[in-house]
Amino acid sequence: MRYAIQFAIILAICFMGDLIHNYFNLPIPGNVLGMVMLLILLLTGVIKLTMIEDVSNFMLKHLSFFFIPAAVGLITCFTILEGKWTALMFISVVSTFIIAIVTGMTVQILMKRRQSVE
Repeated sequence: MRYAIQFAIILAICFMGDLIHNYFNLPIPGNVLGMVMLLILLLTGVIKLTMIEDVSNFMLKHLSFFFIPAAVGLITCFTILEGKWTALMFISVVSTFIIAIVTGMTVQILMKRRQSVE
């Protein structure tokens, strides 16, 4: 029963993000709005981490499963991507390096902050 409640909390916030997206006709996807709302609710303490922790850990543990629909969608678009593989690979490699650099810098900043607090 605990997992159902935790999942319902996450699902309700995601649904609210979709509602906001549709009502205001925003260019940001509803699921992204929902995750931003969840972040804000967690940071402000409205939602405690313990309220969604078990389901969140389960979803993170099985994250690769959630990429299957995207992979199948990509396979169905091979004809559209034909002749554009060089650009796609370049974008993938460059964005991977950017993500690695930004993630590393973020971790270093957070570690320095944590050490200064202690």
